[in-house]
Amino acid sequence: MQMSKEHGWRRARPWLIGLAVVLLYVWAFSGIPMNSIKSQALEVTHSILDGLFHPDWSYVYTGDGEDLIAALLETLAIAFLGTFFSAFLSVPFAFLAAKTKKGFQFKSSLGKTILTIIRVFPEIVLALMFIKAVGPGAYAGVLAVSIHSIGMLGKLFGEAIENIDRGPSEAIVAAGGSGLDALTLATLPTVLPEFMNYTLYRFEIAVRSAAILGIVGAGGIGAPLIFALQTRNWPRTGIVLLGIIVMVTVIDFLSGKIRQHLV
Repeated sequence: MQMSKEHGWRRARPWLIGLAVVLLYVWAFSGIPMNSIKSQALEVTHSILDGLFHPDWSYVYTGDGEDLIAALLETLAIAFLGTFFSAFLSVPFAFLAAKTKKGFQFKSSLGKTILTIIRVFPEIVLALMFIKAVGPGAYAGVLAVSIHSIGMLGKLFGEAIENIDRGPSEAIVAAGGSGLDALTLATLPTVLPEFMNYTLYRFEIAVRSAAILGIVGAGGIGAPLIFALQTRNWPRTGIVLLGIIVMVTVIDFLSGKIRQHLV
């Protein structure tokens, strides 16, 4: 009898879970006010889709530095420089946050707290702050990506340092080597592949972030995208979105191939 009850529960459990998910969706959508949908919504949607499927190919390259290619290259430059600088600046924070020895709990907690505070501010908020400080343009975008990436890479680097095998470092110290010898000959060579892997992964995310920062004036492809949206130039919007899709896809593919050889 007990086995029959357990068998019946196992059969009914997927249906109960599915019912709970459906009820959750119904409850979530019931809170959305549908009366705010405008009467011309279908017409606007049709115009958007028509522009997306008939992009403005003449905007791809015009030769004046104000075309799609130039904007995409600026976006890549922002993401690359931001990730490059943050990869180096994250290393000392990573060692500060990593719990490498007993009795260093305060050091690790302090480092983790600093990295958490840095990660609290999204790139777009940092971009708005740096635009006020240094003016609009790609420089503000690079600073925003760099600062936010320090918080993320520092956390990932610190976890990589905590998880390494301490045997080689201890062997070097036991053989008479210094702490610096253990760091340069054992610790860094061990964690460097993981550092590179995390840096490439962060670069993929930075490309997406840099594509959005231009909306607030921090350079990149976001600026022509928001201009096209504001003027309802849907063919221009379509070609910009197509360019972002191609750029992100290529970056993800190349980064994935490189990371396969590192890990």
